[in-house]
Amino acid sequence: MSKTVAEHSVSYVQVLDENGKVTNKDLVPDLKDEQLRELMSRMVFTRILDQRAIKLTRQGRLGFYAPVAGQEASMIGSEFATTKEDFIVPGYRDLPQCVYHGYPLEKLFLYSRGHQEGGRVPEDVNVMMPQIIIGAQIVQTPGIALAFKLRGEKRVAVTYTGDGGTSQGDFYEGMNFAGAMQLPAVFFVQNNQYAISVPREKQTAAETLAQKAIAAGIRGVQVDGMDILGVYTVMHEAVERARNGEGPTMIEAVTFRYGPHTMSGDDPTRYRTKETESTWEKRDPLIRFRTYLEEKGLWSQEEEEKVIEQAKDTITEALKKADSAAKMKLTDLIDVMFEEPTIELKRQRAEITGEGAN
Repeated sequence: MSKTVAEHSVSYVQVLDENGKVTNKDLVPDLKDEQLRELMSRMVFTRILDQRAIKLTRQGRLGFYAPVAGQEASMIGSEFATTKEDFIVPGYRDLPQCVYHGYPLEKLFLYSRGHQEGGRVPEDVNVMMPQIIIGAQIVQTPGIALAFKLRGEKRVAVTYTGDGGTSQGDFYEGMNFAGAMQLPAVFFVQNNQYAISVPREKQTAAETLAQKAIAAGIRGVQVDGMDILGVYTVMHEAVERARNGEGPTMIEAVTFRYGPHTMSGDDPTRYRTKETESTWEKRDPLIRFRTYLEEKGLWSQEEEEKVIEQAKDTITEALKKADSAAKMKLTDLIDVMFEEPTIELKRQRAEITGEGAN
């Protein structure tokens, strides 16, 4: 005997197509004109920040950096649907969401340099330091969400990872716990097509990444990750469901990174073609949203130039602050380990400084 014990489906959401035209009027989010301009401004800022960060890395003025161009809609649109009381648990590529959730840009520059001040997040900023370990943030997120639930707080924990992160054990463990406990959490996966250099279709046999939510018993949805209105729409719904006690959601945003995986030696020309890159560049999130806004009379070339100049000034100022930070000493790492250092740490400190040496 055989019988079907369960059937599931994954929905796909798109609001703006590649030409900036609305594909589904019912899904257009209820945002004011100023909010729409703000979304565009933040995407432009992110593109400029990315260009500058790449140059700074090549000059040796930044350390670790993972380019974000192409992913602006998924990053900005998702963070815009949260409140500052919600908690962001980012991966190493998610610096734009950190910036707009209140993480000072100069500290993110220091984080890139490996300076410990870069990980000292201001107490009133609800962001965890960007996680380097692939997928580890997915386990941290249900813990934060559980605290919100136990305290009766109407707050949501939001985490980010890439398509490669969904192949990690931590990914399943975190989502399973969140589903079992019906926690206020959102798992946002940016499927940028490559886990470093491995194409998505070679790292998993799953037809979509969103369907991995089904195994955890939580809601999964796929969205056009180059469409900022689509991203905002699905994220807003997921956040509100979580806030209202309706459980977690996993979102797969289908997007693309134009640059290398990181600036630490990856060469994308070795694993993808010019044709592939050209196809995705035609779906550029800034171009399609710019077209949409211009047709509504909400955006102009002059306004964009103004945002670009402001972005350059903001980045330069943050860089100056980062450059003025005191240089780290090896002993600093020991001094911040515990309130009262252990005997072993005291011994190591003395060995480094020469104190107590015969």
